[in-house]
Amino acid sequence: VQLQASGGGLVQTGGSLRLSCVVYGFTLDGYAIAWFRQAPGNEREWVLCISVDGSTYLGDSVKGRFTVSRDNAQHTVHLKIDSLKPEDTAVYYCAAERYIRIRKRCPRSYEYWGPGTQVTVSS
Repeated sequence: VQLQASGGGLVQTGGSLRLSCVVYGFTLDGYAIAWFRQAPGNEREWVLCISVDGSTYLGDSVKGRFTVSRDNAQHTVHLKIDSLKPEDTAVYYCAAERYIRIRKRCPRSYEYWGPGTQVTVSS
């Protein structure tokens, strides 16, 4: 079981990025996927999640700017980030947890993690 996040980069304030999380070794459709981020010197922060049925839950700091979607056929979850701010600078990680019995909700903990992708927003 592997996850691979990609799509990070250097972008100016106000710009946009689309991150992708591709899963390998399991069928995506039974898993909730979350995105976390960790800035230098900070603890890892939960950003948002998408449940098995596609319901989304976002942290207050990213509502209105972050959008998450899933494409089970392509084994991929996309994270679109608009109106980027310098405080969005962090390594972004995707994580997966099998949660097929509670399709509309997201779990609190995640078993599978991928290596992160760096997002840097210049002011």
